[in-house]
Amino acid sequence: MEGPANTLNYFIAGYVVIFGIMAGYVTSLAVRWNNLKQDAAVLEELKEKEGEK
Repeated sequence: MEGPANTLNYFIAGYVVIFGIMAGYVTSLAVRWNNLKQDAAVLEELKEKEGEK
């Protein structure tokens, strides 16, 4: 009788894929957050210019 199948490589590959997806998602959130802060700064600048007129 043989022992259990050796699935260590699939186990590691699964974790690499999962953590890769999570890292991509966190990076995407960080980029979107920075873009949001830039947009807010532009809107605030436009608001100040409108107040000057």
